[in-house]
Amino acid sequence: MDCKSQKLSYFQQNIRYEDDIIMSEYRPFCKQYCYYNRELIERPGLNNSIFPNENLNNLCLIIPGPGNNRPFSVLITNHITDRGFIAACQCFPLYYYTKEENYQNELFGGNDGGGYVRHDGITDFILQECRIKYGPKTTKEDIFYYVYGLLHSPEYRQKFSADLKKMLPRIPLVSDPCDFGEFAQAGRELAILHINYEKAPAWPGVKVCGAESGNFRIEKMRFGKKDGQPDKTVLHYNSHIAIENIPPECYEDIINGRSPIEWIIDRYQVKTDKDSGIVNDPNLWLQEHNDPQYALRLILSAITVSMETIKIIKALPKLSNA
Repeated sequence: MDCKSQKLSYFQQNIRYEDDIIMSEYRPFCKQYCYYNRELIERPGLNNSIFPNENLNNLCLIIPGPGNNRPFSVLITNHITDRGFIAACQCFPLYYYTKEENYQNELFGGNDGGGYVRHDGITDFILQECRIKYGPKTTKEDIFYYVYGLLHSPEYRQKFSADLKKMLPRIPLVSDPCDFGEFAQAGRELAILHINYEKAPAWPGVKVCGAESGNFRIEKMRFGKKDGQPDKTVLHYNSHIAIENIPPECYEDIINGRSPIEWIIDRYQVKTDKDSGIVNDPNLWLQEHNDPQYALRLILSAITVSMETIKIIKALPKLSNA
């Protein structure tokens, strides 16, 4: 029996999978529920070792796979991602997990992660190299965040642009310990910002008009127009609500060809799949969670995330002697 026929057989048997529903990052800044079950997921990849269950925390750097024709980008996540999250993405976790053999839960042990053993994604070899260069207090987390900060460097992306299209990034070690510390600190700040993107406050000066209507239903968000040209400082959330005074600089923050705002616009619209006829309606999710303003807040948060990201990137040190 081939894989497709086997999965059809499971549905014909009316097998239910409610216990396997988990949160995933389907696209940048767009979460989506996923039926994560080996009988439904044909190619789970290494996700079982990166995010084996929801009780085990992890962070993962997501980059494009080799051969991507878009400018290089990177984004951190603490959830399972779709392979198309960033074009044919490759994942580099802070930790990975292996299942402990002959595992037995202790009588009063509580929730211990289900018998998984955590391992570091950063090797002891590179830790030792960095401690020689940057000091004995350097940690594996410092290195992880250094990589995240470095991969955001416009100078790095320009210098290695040809290589980044053909192969996985090679990470140089800067010669100055102060530069290492600045890259690592920037990586931490970016990680906090990008992991908690839903909680970012609205950017000062951005104005929401029409929210008093109470109509937050989404069909398809559209940018405004000025003199016959698109005006991205205005976003029509729906026919009742508009977001104005959006700073143009926020569109400089590009992940896999789109800014965070544009990813949200693409994902939060009513779509009908041509082949199956299935309607993807984000309004149903908003109603189910009794949070009709979630997508509106998400847009406002995305503006702040982009502006703060650009601010951090502009303050990154130079790649001197890297």
